[in-house]
Amino acid sequence: MPCKCDCGYHAAMKAADIVGHFLSQASWVQPGKTVDRVIVGDENAEFSRCVVSWMPSMAALEEMVRRDVRLMICHEPTFWNHHDQIPGDDPAIAQKVAFIRAHGLTIIRNHDCWDRWPEIGIPWAWGQHLGLGKRPAVVGADGYQHRYDIAPRPLAQFAQEVATACAALGEPAVQVTGRADQMVSRIGVGTGCGCDIPTFIAMGCDVSVVCDDGSCYWRDIQRAREIGHPVVRVNHGTSEEPGMVTLTKYLNTQLDGMTAELIPHGSIFRLAGQV
Repeated sequence: MPCKCDCGYHAAMKAADIVGHFLSQASWVQPGKTVDRVIVGDENAEFSRCVVSWMPSMAALEEMVRRDVRLMICHEPTFWNHHDQIPGDDPAIAQKVAFIRAHGLTIIRNHDCWDRWPEIGIPWAWGQHLGLGKRPAVVGADGYQHRYDIAPRPLAQFAQEVATACAALGEPAVQVTGRADQMVSRIGVGTGCGCDIPTFIAMGCDVSVVCDDGSCYWRDIQRAREIGHPVVRVNHGTSEEPGMVTLTKYLNTQLDGMTAELIPHGSIFRLAGQV
């Protein structure tokens, strides 16, 4: 059994080698232009344990310290900007950097690779979590947007199925626009900014499942409503949590000696005003 102490004597992989593992299998990523890298920490440090979290929020960082784990592999930015830039004049970023360094933490970002990783990456995992099947019928937008074909059902029924699936991730209700009795069977599924409704329509979808990061109400959703295209919208974190589950499993099964634990993120919103 590999040592779990991250003492450096029995560690399995350097942080840089973990990044290299994913980049070596992601032909769609340009290594010199990707955000997938060691964000903070020593790229030569060795680890046999890690946590996986969708976003390295302060709550997630504090939890990894409680678990006595020093490596996090995340999907979204640490410093609230896509390229994880660390300007010297931002006190909030400086405070977060200080916490990370004070506790000797290392953060690896796996975004561009895992977004399009075949069959188990972000959009695939989301579609599977929704019970739509293992493989999409149509793939568009360079792999970011999928269409799943299912037996026809009323929009109200389908939206409730999405809400039930999301409840397990911490989001018990979803936003829906469209006629409740409209029949749907060609489901557009996307995550993050890969939720372009006109692209779903061009792919032959008769309903779009989008997230609040990649859809604009006044432009995309209102237009869809006026042309009779139903939309179901969930939180960004909810839609990508299944991909963090598959990433955790991948690390545990494909990286020899690595033990990965998931720190769930899910939706950060809660519903108020309901009795």
